[in-house]
Amino acid sequence: MEAAFFESFWWSWVVLPMLIFLSRIMDQSIGTMRLIFVSKGYRHIGPILGFFEVIIWLLAVTQVLKHLSNPMSYIAYGAGYAMGNYVGIRLEEKISIGTALIRIVPKKDTSDLVNHLREVGFGVTTVAAEGAQGPVQIVFTIIKRKSIPKAIGIIKHYNPNAFYTIEEVKAVKEGYFGIQQKRDVFNWRMFVRKTK
Repeated sequence: MEAAFFESFWWSWVVLPMLIFLSRIMDQSIGTMRLIFVSKGYRHIGPILGFFEVIIWLLAVTQVLKHLSNPMSYIAYGAGYAMGNYVGIRLEEKISIGTALIRIVPKKDTSDLVNHLREVGFGVTTVAAEGAQGPVQIVFTIIKRKSIPKAIGIIKHYNPNAFYTIEEVKAVKEGYFGIQQKRDVFNWRMFVRKTK
């Protein structure tokens, strides 16, 4: 009975391709995350993710090689790879690790904007500069990527027509990050037993 299932239409054309597809999503998502973590300097996480990525990949490619005559295996393999890239990028966006520089060139007075950014805990530096239409104040703030939506909301509220750019920062030394606390990639404290 069991052997008959593995030789059936449902196994070859539905279940097996679905397993290959899901495996590729998992391993490619992990691979995408691994590359992003390593590029951001989290070198200790890369080897751990790489281990799981390769194990899952081996399981998927083994099934493809066992069923070379089944074109659904190839389609599932390719589709899983594509979807895995997308899922990995979306996961990294949700985790939002790293630091970003926001450079703001406001169209009007910056005092309210700067004061509010400082009130909510962002470190702000202003620099006098010369723009196309005369003197301007350039506002710089370096923040955790997770705080970008909050900062953009403040900019749009106090200076809706401001020109701003957001750039990823590879490394930061010293500096003021307000009341924001250092955030680990994973919250290891949830695994620590609480004591009274």
